[in-house]
Amino acid sequence: MASGTFCLSGSTLWRKITFSRQDPFSFQQQAVEKWLVDRAVLPIENSLGGSIHRNYDLLIRHRLHIVGEVKLAVKHCLLANHGVEIGDLTRVLSHPQALAQCEHTLTKMGLVREEVDDTAGAAKHVAFHNLKDAGAVASAAAAKIYDLNILAKDIQDDSDNVTRFLMLAREPIIPGKDKPFKTSIVFSLEEGPGVLFKALAVFALRQINLTKIESRPLRKQTQRTSDDNSNGAPNRYFDYHFYVDFEASMADVNAQNALGHLNEFATSLRVLGSYPVDTSMI
Repeated sequence: MASGTFCLSGSTLWRKITFSRQDPFSFQQQAVEKWLVDRAVLPIENSLGGSIHRNYDLLIRHRLHIVGEVKLAVKHCLLANHGVEIGDLTRVLSHPQALAQCEHTLTKMGLVREEVDDTAGAAKHVAFHNLKDAGAVASAAAAKIYDLNILAKDIQDDSDNVTRFLMLAREPIIPGKDKPFKTSIVFSLEEGPGVLFKALAVFALRQINLTKIESRPLRKQTQRTSDDNSNGAPNRYFDYHFYVDFEASMADVNAQNALGHLNEFATSLRVLGSYPVDTSMI
């Protein structure tokens, strides 16, 4: 049974509902780890909604390897059961990112947004429960799978809407130099002036281009304190994981030297994967 809470943000009413206690993206990775499937596909960032922070945390939690990336243009549709018109709807279900990407359109329609785990799950829920007052923001493929009617196409607020996905596997691929490669790493550092600058400099010194930098607080770790404060009260610091993508293959000696240099002072360092760049949208 779905449960949820309501909150008011500005003039927009949001309701979050959950159909399952299982995080679908964590479940995917567990399925790979248990040899139930060979690959998992993880959305990691969107050109409108930004980084999907929860999924960055999953990269640390699970010991899988990034073996590829895919960039897909996102085209959202408003779906409903047959016989239901837009005027019949009072609410719409979808993943938070999809709802955010269609915010202005849905606001004009006066629909209450309800967050669920994924877009396909929203379409399935609307169809299986034969809802007459609710629609789903999902793909045209979901409409076909669950026999829903497409009330409106391309309802995203910006036509330049692209999501980047990572492909995860149990074993890494062998990096090469025959095509453009990207490498993703995660590391942590001691707190101190210029430490992050020093970490990024190992790439700049070797002319390695960074394409992504993200930070996430280290979980299950208390805040550290410092007495370096003029008013006498100790400063409190979060420790962070830093995620970095850079344009180089781990078969490149230059990249190996950069990570060897970083490893000299990083408190932790892990290569998440070295994989071909998706050039399909370039």
